[in-house]
Amino acid sequence: MCGIVGLFLKNRALQPELGRLTSQMLKTMTERGPDSAGFAIYGGQESGVRKITVRGVSDDVIAVFEAGFLELIGGTGTLHKRYDHVVLTYPAQYDAAVRDYVTAFGAGIAFASSGESIELYKGVGLPEDVALRFGLEKMQGTHAIGHTRMATESAVTVAGAHPFSTGPDQCLVHNGSLSNHNSLRRQLVREGLTFETENDSEVAAGYLSWRLSKGERLDEALKASLNDLDGFYTFVVGTRDGFAVLRDPVACKPAVMAETDDYVAFASEYRSFAGLPGIQHATVFEPEPQRVYHWEHAA
Repeated sequence: MCGIVGLFLKNRALQPELGRLTSQMLKTMTERGPDSAGFAIYGGQESGVRKITVRGVSDDVIAVFEAGFLELIGGTGTLHKRYDHVVLTYPAQYDAAVRDYVTAFGAGIAFASSGESIELYKGVGLPEDVALRFGLEKMQGTHAIGHTRMATESAVTVAGAHPFSTGPDQCLVHNGSLSNHNSLRRQLVREGLTFETENDSEVAAGYLSWRLSKGERLDEALKASLNDLDGFYTFVVGTRDGFAVLRDPVACKPAVMAETDDYVAFASEYRSFAGLPGIQHATVFEPEPQRVYHWEHAA
Protein backbone atom coordinates (compact mmCIF):
# COMPACT_ATOMS: atom_id res chain seq x y z
CA MET A 1 0.00 0.00 0.00
CA CYS A 2 1.59 3.27 1.22
CA GLY A 3 0.58 6.75 0.11
CA ILE A 4 2.63 9.55 -1.42
CA VAL A 5 1.92 13.26 -1.72
CA GLY A 6 3.88 16.15 -3.18
CA LEU A 7 3.19 19.84 -3.61
CA PHE A 8 5.32 22.27 -5.61
CA LEU A 9 4.28 25.93 -5.37
CA LYS A 10 4.66 28.17 -8.40
CA ASN A 11 2.88 31.07 -6.71
CA ARG A 12 4.94 32.57 -3.86
CA ALA A 13 1.77 33.93 -2.24
CA LEU A 14 0.87 30.34 -1.32
CA GLN A 15 4.09 29.65 0.58
CA PRO A 16 2.53 30.41 4.01
CA GLU A 17 -0.08 27.73 3.20
CA LEU A 18 2.34 24.97 2.19
CA GLY A 19 2.30 23.16 5.53
CA ARG A 20 -1.47 23.31 5.91
CA LEU A 21 -2.11 22.03 2.39
CA THR A 22 0.49 19.26 2.70
CA SER A 23 -0.99 18.20 6.04
CA GLN A 24 -4.45 17.89 4.48
CA MET A 25 -3.06 15.77 1.67
CA LEU A 26 -1.24 13.48 4.09
CA LYS A 27 -4.38 12.89 6.15
CA THR A 28 -6.26 11.59 3.11
CA MET A 29 -3.57 8.91 2.68
CA THR A 30 -4.18 7.40 6.14
CA GLU A 31 -5.88 4.26 4.86
CA ARG A 32 -2.93 3.60 2.57
CA GLY A 33 -0.39 3.97 5.40
CA PRO A 34 -1.59 4.11 9.01
CA ASP A 35 1.52 2.92 10.84
CA SER A 36 3.96 5.80 10.26
CA ALA A 37 4.40 8.97 8.24
CA GLY A 38 6.91 11.63 7.35
CA PHE A 39 7.48 14.67 5.23
CA ALA A 40 10.21 16.91 3.88
CA ILE A 41 9.62 20.62 3.53
CA TYR A 42 11.83 23.01 1.57
CA GLY A 43 12.41 26.74 1.86
CA GLY A 44 14.53 29.44 3.40
CA GLN A 45 17.69 28.95 1.37
CA GLU A 46 20.57 31.13 2.50
CA SER A 47 23.98 31.08 0.85
CA GLY A 48 26.80 29.90 3.10
CA VAL A 49 24.48 28.44 5.74
CA ARG A 50 24.02 24.72 6.37
CA LYS A 51 20.96 23.06 7.84
CA ILE A 52 20.81 19.61 9.45
CA THR A 53 17.78 17.82 10.84
CA VAL A 54 18.50 15.22 13.51
CA ARG A 55 15.99 12.94 15.20
CA GLY A 56 15.77 11.11 18.50
CA VAL A 57 16.64 14.13 20.65
CA SER A 58 14.90 13.47 23.96
CA ASP A 59 14.13 16.06 26.64
CA ASP A 60 16.76 14.39 28.82
CA VAL A 61 19.64 15.30 26.53
CA ILE A 62 18.47 18.42 24.69
CA ALA A 63 20.18 20.88 27.06
CA VAL A 64 23.54 19.12 26.85
CA PHE A 65 23.21 18.63 23.09
CA GLU A 66 22.39 22.31 22.51
CA ALA A 67 25.17 23.57 24.76
CA GLY A 68 27.77 21.45 23.00
CA PHE A 69 26.53 22.49 19.56
CA LEU A 70 26.57 26.21 20.32
CA GLU A 71 30.00 25.99 21.92
CA LEU A 72 31.33 24.16 18.86
CA ILE A 73 30.19 26.88 16.45
CA GLY A 74 30.93 29.83 18.73
CA GLY A 75 27.27 30.69 19.16
CA THR A 76 26.89 31.57 15.47
CA GLY A 77 24.03 29.16 14.71
CA THR A 78 20.56 28.24 15.87
CA LEU A 79 18.81 25.16 17.22
CA HIS A 80 15.07 24.67 16.80
CA LYS A 81 13.33 21.67 18.41
CA ARG A 82 10.13 20.09 17.11
CA TYR A 83 9.09 17.16 19.29
CA ASP A 84 12.09 14.77 19.13
CA HIS A 85 13.62 16.33 15.98
CA VAL A 86 16.02 19.26 16.01
CA VAL A 87 17.00 21.55 13.12
CA LEU A 88 20.53 22.94 13.37
CA THR A 89 21.59 25.90 11.25
CA TYR A 90 25.19 27.15 11.19
CA PRO A 91 27.86 28.68 8.92
CA ALA A 92 29.13 26.31 6.25
CA GLN A 93 32.72 26.30 7.56
CA TYR A 94 31.56 24.30 10.61
CA ASP A 95 29.88 21.56 8.57
CA ALA A 96 32.42 18.79 9.14
CA ALA A 97 32.72 19.59 12.83
CA VAL A 98 28.96 19.61 13.37
CA ARG A 99 28.54 16.30 11.55
CA ASP A 100 31.24 14.73 13.71
CA TYR A 101 29.57 16.11 16.82
CA VAL A 102 26.16 14.65 15.91
CA THR A 103 27.67 11.29 14.97
CA ALA A 104 29.65 11.02 18.20
CA PHE A 105 26.94 12.24 20.57
CA GLY A 106 25.10 8.92 20.85
CA ALA A 107 21.93 8.73 22.99
CA GLY A 108 19.93 7.51 19.99
CA ILE A 109 20.44 10.71 17.98
CA ALA A 110 20.61 10.19 14.21
CA PHE A 111 20.77 12.27 11.04
CA ALA A 112 17.49 12.81 9.20
CA SER A 113 18.59 15.24 6.46
CA SER A 114 21.17 17.85 5.55
CA GLY A 115 21.65 20.62 3.02
CA GLU A 116 20.73 24.27 2.67
CA SER A 117 16.95 24.10 2.36
CA ILE A 118 15.48 20.79 3.52
CA GLU A 119 13.88 19.95 6.86
CA LEU A 120 12.75 16.35 7.32
CA TYR A 121 10.47 14.91 9.97
CA LYS A 122 9.05 11.41 10.46
CA GLY A 123 7.45 9.35 13.17
CA VAL A 124 5.35 6.33 14.10
CA GLY A 125 1.58 6.70 14.25
CA LEU A 126 -1.30 7.94 12.14
CA PRO A 127 -0.36 10.57 9.55
CA GLU A 128 -2.61 13.15 11.20
CA ASP A 129 -0.89 12.59 14.55
CA VAL A 130 2.60 12.79 13.03
CA ALA A 131 1.73 16.03 11.24
CA LEU A 132 0.31 17.50 14.47
CA ARG A 133 3.32 16.35 16.49
CA PHE A 134 5.69 18.42 14.36
CA GLY A 135 3.39 21.37 13.65
CA LEU A 136 3.26 20.79 9.90
CA GLU A 137 0.17 22.96 9.42
CA LYS A 138 2.10 26.07 10.46
CA MET A 139 5.18 25.46 8.32
CA GLN A 140 5.97 27.59 5.30
CA GLY A 141 8.07 26.84 2.25
CA THR A 142 8.34 26.41 -1.49
CA HIS A 143 7.59 22.70 -1.90
CA ALA A 144 7.09 19.52 0.11
CA ILE A 145 6.76 15.77 -0.26
CA GLY A 146 5.27 13.30 2.19
CA HIS A 147 4.60 9.62 2.76
CA THR A 148 2.28 7.41 4.77
CA ARG A 149 3.53 3.89 5.34
CA MET A 150 2.00 0.47 5.65
CA ALA A 151 5.05 -1.62 6.51
CA THR A 152 5.29 -4.83 4.53
CA GLU A 153 9.01 -5.63 4.50
CA SER A 154 10.36 -4.33 7.82
CA ALA A 155 9.42 -3.29 11.33
CA VAL A 156 7.38 -0.19 12.13
CA THR A 157 10.03 2.24 13.37
CA VAL A 158 10.88 5.91 12.96
CA ALA A 159 14.03 4.91 11.08
CA GLY A 160 11.99 2.87 8.61
CA ALA A 161 9.49 5.64 7.91
CA HIS A 162 9.85 7.76 4.78
CA PRO A 163 11.22 10.08 3.43
CA PHE A 164 14.79 8.88 3.14
CA SER A 165 17.51 11.47 2.63
CA THR A 166 20.91 10.25 1.46
CA GLY A 167 22.31 13.38 -0.20
CA PRO A 168 22.34 17.16 0.28
CA ASP A 169 18.80 18.56 0.03
CA GLN A 170 17.68 15.34 -1.67
CA CYS A 171 15.05 12.93 -0.38
CA LEU A 172 12.83 10.20 -1.75
CA VAL A 173 9.46 8.62 -1.02
CA HIS A 174 8.47 5.36 -2.66
CA ASN A 175 5.38 3.27 -3.22
CA GLY A 176 6.17 -0.23 -4.44
CA SER A 177 8.86 -2.85 -4.00
CA LEU A 178 12.35 -3.42 -5.40
CA SER A 179 13.53 -6.98 -6.01
CA ASN A 180 17.26 -6.27 -6.38
CA HIS A 181 17.79 -3.86 -3.50
CA ASN A 182 20.10 -6.17 -1.54
CA SER A 183 22.60 -6.60 -4.39
CA LEU A 184 22.36 -2.89 -5.18
CA ARG A 185 22.95 -2.06 -1.51
CA ARG A 186 26.16 -4.07 -1.51
CA GLN A 187 27.32 -2.27 -4.65
CA LEU A 188 26.59 1.15 -3.16
CA VAL A 189 28.35 0.28 0.11
CA ARG A 190 31.45 -0.49 -1.95
CA GLU A 191 31.05 2.99 -3.44
CA GLY A 192 31.17 4.49 0.07
CA LEU A 193 27.49 4.90 0.93
CA THR A 194 26.07 3.88 4.29
CA PHE A 195 22.55 2.74 5.14
CA GLU A 196 20.63 2.83 8.40
CA THR A 197 17.77 0.44 7.60
CA GLU A 198 16.93 -2.62 5.51
CA ASN A 199 14.26 -0.65 3.66
CA ASP A 200 14.46 -0.90 -0.13
CA SER A 201 13.40 2.75 -0.41
CA GLU A 202 16.59 3.86 1.34
CA VAL A 203 18.57 1.96 -1.29
CA ALA A 204 16.67 3.77 -4.05
CA ALA A 205 17.47 7.11 -2.41
CA GLY A 206 21.13 6.13 -2.08
CA TYR A 207 21.27 5.05 -5.71
CA LEU A 208 20.08 8.47 -6.87
CA SER A 209 22.50 10.25 -4.52
CA TRP A 210 25.34 8.16 -5.94
CA ARG A 211 24.50 9.06 -9.52
CA LEU A 212 24.01 12.73 -8.66
CA SER A 213 27.41 12.77 -6.92
CA LYS A 214 28.94 11.80 -10.25
CA GLY A 215 27.60 14.96 -11.87
CA GLU A 216 24.43 13.61 -13.45
CA ARG A 217 21.28 15.68 -13.54
CA LEU A 218 18.29 14.39 -11.59
CA ASP A 219 16.39 13.46 -14.75
CA GLU A 220 19.43 11.52 -16.01
CA ALA A 221 19.74 9.63 -12.71
CA LEU A 222 16.05 8.75 -12.72
CA LYS A 223 16.16 7.53 -16.32
CA ALA A 224 19.13 5.32 -15.44
CA SER A 225 17.14 3.81 -12.58
CA LEU A 226 14.74 2.30 -15.11
CA ASN A 227 17.54 -0.06 -16.15
CA ASP A 228 19.21 -0.55 -12.77
CA LEU A 229 16.25 -0.96 -10.41
CA ASP A 230 14.13 -4.10 -10.71
CA GLY A 231 10.61 -4.15 -9.33
CA PHE A 232 7.58 -1.92 -9.36
CA TYR A 233 7.66 1.60 -7.98
CA THR A 234 6.52 5.16 -8.03
CA PHE A 235 9.16 7.62 -6.86
CA VAL A 236 8.73 11.21 -5.78
CA VAL A 237 12.10 12.89 -5.25
CA GLY A 238 12.63 16.23 -3.53
CA THR A 239 15.57 18.49 -4.31
CA ARG A 240 16.60 21.95 -3.17
CA ASP A 241 14.86 23.59 -6.13
CA GLY A 242 11.97 21.28 -6.93
CA PHE A 243 10.68 17.76 -7.21
CA ALA A 244 10.44 14.92 -9.72
CA VAL A 245 8.14 11.95 -10.33
CA LEU A 246 8.89 8.60 -11.97
CA ARG A 247 6.81 5.44 -12.45
CA ASP A 248 8.26 2.09 -13.46
CA PRO A 249 7.55 0.57 -16.92
CA VAL A 250 4.47 -1.30 -15.69
CA ALA A 251 3.11 1.60 -13.59
CA CYS A 252 1.03 -0.69 -11.42
CA LYS A 253 1.06 1.61 -8.37
CA PRO A 254 -1.59 4.36 -8.36
CA ALA A 255 -0.47 7.90 -9.13
CA VAL A 256 -2.19 11.10 -10.20
CA MET A 257 -1.08 14.70 -10.74
CA ALA A 258 -2.76 18.10 -10.88
CA GLU A 259 -1.30 21.31 -12.29
CA THR A 260 -2.50 24.91 -12.21
CA ASP A 261 -0.78 28.26 -12.65
CA ASP A 262 -0.21 28.23 -8.87
CA TYR A 263 1.10 24.73 -8.13
CA VAL A 264 1.83 21.16 -9.17
CA ALA A 265 0.48 18.41 -6.92
CA PHE A 266 1.08 14.66 -6.79
CA ALA A 267 -0.82 12.00 -4.85
CA SER A 268 -1.56 8.30 -4.79
CA GLU A 269 -5.29 9.07 -4.93
CA TYR A 270 -7.44 11.79 -6.47
CA ARG A 271 -9.11 12.65 -3.17
CA SER A 272 -5.90 14.21 -1.86
CA PHE A 273 -6.50 17.12 -4.23
CA ALA A 274 -9.95 17.97 -2.89
CA GLY A 275 -8.75 20.73 -0.52
CA LEU A 276 -6.31 22.41 -2.89
CA PRO A 277 -7.19 25.96 -4.00
CA GLY A 278 -8.54 26.22 -7.54
CA ILE A 279 -8.47 22.46 -8.04
CA GLN A 280 -11.61 22.70 -10.17
CA HIS A 281 -9.52 24.50 -12.80
CA ALA A 282 -6.52 22.16 -12.66
CA THR A 283 -5.24 19.90 -15.39
CA VAL A 284 -5.49 16.48 -13.75
CA PHE A 285 -3.67 13.51 -15.28
CA GLU A 286 -1.97 10.21 -14.54
CA PRO A 287 1.81 10.34 -15.07
CA GLU A 288 2.95 8.05 -17.84
CA PRO A 289 5.22 5.06 -17.10
CA GLN A 290 8.97 5.51 -17.66
CA ARG A 291 8.61 9.27 -18.06
CA VAL A 292 10.42 11.68 -15.73
CA TYR A 293 8.30 14.64 -14.63
CA HIS A 294 10.41 17.42 -13.16
CA TRP A 295 9.64 20.93 -11.90
CA GLU A 296 12.13 23.44 -10.53
CA HIS A 297 12.09 27.01 -9.28
CA ALA A 298 14.14 29.43 -11.30
CA ALA A 299 17.58 30.10 -9.82
